[in-house]
Amino acid sequence: MSIYLAEIIGTAILILLGDGVVANVVLNKTKGNNSGWIVITTGWALAVAIPAFIFGGVSGAHFNPALTLGLAAIGKFPWEQVPGYIVSQMIGAFIGACLVYVMYKQHFDATEDKDSKLGVFCTGPAIRGTASNFISEFIGTFILVFGILGLGRVEMVAGLGTIAVGMLIWVIGLTLGGTTGYAINPARDLGPRIAHALLPIKDKRDSDWAYAWIPVVAPILGAVVAAITFNGIF
Repeated sequence: MSIYLAEIIGTAILILLGDGVVANVVLNKTKGNNSGWIVITTGWALAVAIPAFIFGGVSGAHFNPALTLGLAAIGKFPWEQVPGYIVSQMIGAFIGACLVYVMYKQHFDATEDKDSKLGVFCTGPAIRGTASNFISEFIGTFILVFGILGLGRVEMVAGLGTIAVGMLIWVIGLTLGGTTGYAINPARDLGPRIAHALLPIKDKRDSDWAYAWIPVVAPILGAVVAAITFNGIF
C-alpha cells in the first residue's frame, strides 16, 4: 500500500473514531450523551492506537503534521516526503469528519447548541486567551512528541509500543486537555474545521477561524522543539 494512502485512511479512521466519541457525548439523544470527559479522552486514545496498529508498518502511522515535521527536523524522516504526508493527513482528517456528520446527522439536527456542534469537529479554549491557549497546545504537543521519541528507545515486545503511545495520548487528554481540548495535531483540528465550514449542518455557527491558527502553529512549534530537545539529550 502507498505510504500516502495509508496516511489518508489512517487519519480518516482516527478522526471518525475521535470526533465520533465527541459526537456521542455532546450531541442530543445519543446513547452516550453526557457520559463525560473520561469517555472522550479514552475514545481519542483508542482512536489513535487502532489505526496506528493497522498502518504503523506501512507509513509509520504519523497521522499528524506536527509529528511529521518534528521527525524531519531531526533527520528521522525524509523532507521530500513531508508535503505528501501533510496533504494526505489533511485529506484523511476531512474525510473522517464528513463520515462523523453522516453517522450522526440526526443527532446534529436534534442538537440546538451550536458550540457543541462545532466542538464535535474541532477544538476550542475553555477560557479564551491567546497566550495561554498557545502555551497549552505547545506543551501538550511537546509532551506528545518527546514521549513518542522516548518510548521508541524502550525495548518492547511487538505491538506494546503502540499501546504505550495510546496511553500517552490518553494521559495528555486526562491531565492537560482541559484548557483547549488538546488538539496537539494540526490536521486533527484544521481538516474537520474545514468540514464544519462546508457541510450542511443544521443551524451551525461560524467555524471560529480567529482561533484556528493556534491548534496549527502551536503544535508544529511544540513538536519541533520537542524533537530537537530530545535529540540534544539522547
